[in-house]
Amino acid sequence: MIKAARKGIVGNGIETIKNLANLLSSKNYRGSVIFTAEPTNDQRKMLEDICPTKALFSVKENNAMGLDNGKCIMCGYCSEVVSETIKISNKPVIPVKMKSQIIDYSNPQTFPSEKSYEQIGNELKEKIQKMFSRSLAIRQVDAGSCNGCEIEITALNNPIYDIERFGIHFVASPRHADVLLVTGPASRNMETALLRTYEATPGPKIVIAVGACACSGGIFGDTHATTGGIDKVIPVDVYIPGCPPRPEVLIQGLLLAVDRMITNGK
Repeated sequence: MIKAARKGIVGNGIETIKNLANLLSSKNYRGSVIFTAEPTNDQRKMLEDICPTKALFSVKENNAMGLDNGKCIMCGYCSEVVSETIKISNKPVIPVKMKSQIIDYSNPQTFPSEKSYEQIGNELKEKIQKMFSRSLAIRQVDAGSCNGCEIEITALNNPIYDIERFGIHFVASPRHADVLLVTGPASRNMETALLRTYEATPGPKIVIAVGACACSGGIFGDTHATTGGIDKVIPVDVYIPGCPPRPEVLIQGLLLAVDRMITNGK
């Protein structure tokens, strides 16, 4: 164990910077639905029927196909049915400030942007220091998720991403938090707990919906057991689509959240 740790520290150099270059090029990651051609009328009907979360829908006004990225769970059924029209890209959809922005009528705007993870992290660090003169504290709230998003959030603290070097850390109590990072569709059993957590968080505070379930209910939908998204319970400032969203996208969402705090003068 000691030899392995020493090799990781001394022999391999800085893992955080060295390994990030290839992370977003993973061919197996499902990040966004891309239309390669406009679906026909028959294809649109097939896509609407096969999509388990009803993320794909027909737009009657312009006879086109719409996509709600906040509902899409990247199951890939659509690309299997009409492979000549739809493909699954490994580039994730970017976070947005308003829910209406995650609904696309053509192709979504995808990550990465022109900035690398390292650049986004350093920009975020500068803004955190300017606004808070201290670290940014995050309280993660599981409002009924499958824990897929939690795995990606946990990765933010590993040696590859190491989010604490940007002045960001997770706290155990909402009373110490600046940001609530919420996952899950907000099940009925978690509705009251989520609301009380929000109320216990001191201002200024910001809420980030992480993943398709938090954005719209995801695969759980809007049923007797769920609320259909956390914005049905508490106000949301930033939406991060994905099932689950990658750590690179999570830190971009945090940057968007801090920008919003600065813009709103919170």
